[in-house]
Amino acid sequence: MPPQDQDPAVSVCFVVTLDNMDLGAFNSCEGLGAEVVIEQREEGGNNGFVWQLPSRIKYPNIKLSRPLTRSTEQVAKWIAQVTAGGAKRASLDKATGHITAMTGDGVQVASWGLAGVVPVRWTGPSLNLDSPKVATETLEIAHHGFLRDDAPAAKGQN
Repeated sequence: MPPQDQDPAVSVCFVVTLDNMDLGAFNSCEGLGAEVVIEQREEGGNNGFVWQLPSRIKYPNIKLSRPLTRSTEQVAKWIAQVTAGGAKRASLDKATGHITAMTGDGVQVASWGLAGVVPVRWTGPSLNLDSPKVATETLEIAHHGFLRDDAPAAKGQN
């Protein structure tokens, strides 16, 4: 009998934890990445090339989507907790987060630690009995970078 194919990409979900609050599993995760911003400098008298100087790192927002689940309430609780105080506050509380890719069998495929996580947008389900669509939600978060496994993360790290 041939060995079974162990391709983890067949069925992967993304479990999200923010400051030890489990937000549940999402079936879509977009935006994990980083971009080094390059500044170009032309040096007088040097016509052979333009200096390419790295200046800063930008991280795109991460969008997580899933059908409506019992964990949907956890997202609303987290946003309420982070934004408590409303417009009177100078800034939002930043969370330390983890996104873990898991197979349907519960085996961890990969994990990403995130520093300085804040909510950008939450789009809840459209509750319409006339529409046969699956009720879905989308959570969009911003972060200040990835955490290293060997570096302790401080809450609210910038």
